[in-house]
Amino acid sequence: MYRLMVVTTLADERSVKEAKAGKLQAAFYPVRGMEAVCAAYGEALRADDRIVSTYRNLGDALAKGATLRSIMAELYGRVDGMSKGKGGPMHLHDASVGFMATTGIVGSGLPIAVGLGLAAQLDASSEGAESRVVGVTFGDGATSIGTTHEALNLAALWSLPVVFVCQNNQWGEHTPIAEYTASTELADRARAYGMKAVKVDGFDAIATWRALRDAVEHARSGAGPVFVEAVTYRLTGHSGTADYSYVPREELDAALARDPAPTFRRWLAEEGLVTNERLDELDAEAAEYVDDAFAYAEASPAPGPDELMADVFADNTWVRGLA
Repeated sequence: MYRLMVVTTLADERSVKEAKAGKLQAAFYPVRGMEAVCAAYGEALRADDRIVSTYRNLGDALAKGATLRSIMAELYGRVDGMSKGKGGPMHLHDASVGFMATTGIVGSGLPIAVGLGLAAQLDASSEGAESRVVGVTFGDGATSIGTTHEALNLAALWSLPVVFVCQNNQWGEHTPIAEYTASTELADRARAYGMKAVKVDGFDAIATWRALRDAVEHARSGAGPVFVEAVTYRLTGHSGTADYSYVPREELDAALARDPAPTFRRWLAEEGLVTNERLDELDAEAAEYVDDAFAYAEASPAPGPDELMADVFADNTWVRGLA
């Protein structure tokens, strides 16, 4: 978990620099502040479980087993990327590791997860096997979207094996949570649909892992979906190039003091679970892994014209007509 958190932090910070330098092929949405939630989720899920993410997806993709090389190549718009350089940062996808989709529309991932949850339930009932679990991540702002409530209601009604993880970073783009909803206890919204819901400190890696582990076990057992509200704080702007001077300085400083990876490192050392020497080694390994991924991405070629009409369903007659 610690190594994944450090890789996420380093790759995130470097991606922001590349976005500001104009090297990426689309907008990049940082995940700083949510590293503990991503790592905990990755540890709680099985390899055959599935996940649906948002455009703020770097940590989720890594946690589910995607390679950083394929992620970075996609951010650069190169053929060795997850979607052959044609999806970009907002549309990472690798079904081989169960990373089923990412969505650019706020709240749209939840009904997709419900569909995958129904499929998992039907597969389990027909095979007499234990159900896969489907996880879906989304920000606090998504809890005010209609599709979110439709998805929660249907998942609860059909007792689907879905774990809804609200990565509550307390900002809906540029609007603080208290200014876009009068109901800031987001877990209560899920309880209203008759499902189990818990709230956890998303800066605390172990507390978050325990909450997600229990949620996954609950969903896998057939007891129905679970909503986990992991409270964090966004440590950057909405996008990699966005100004965030509007964020109250005292709030940001308090959140930075609890920066997930350094906080987890201190805890591991203080508890005597990992030596500082080993933690230093993990830091070095993470930095080397990130350097390798960025070098790989930059060296990968861009997709050629032959990819223009690949992976689409439309007839390409109009392209020949224009030519």
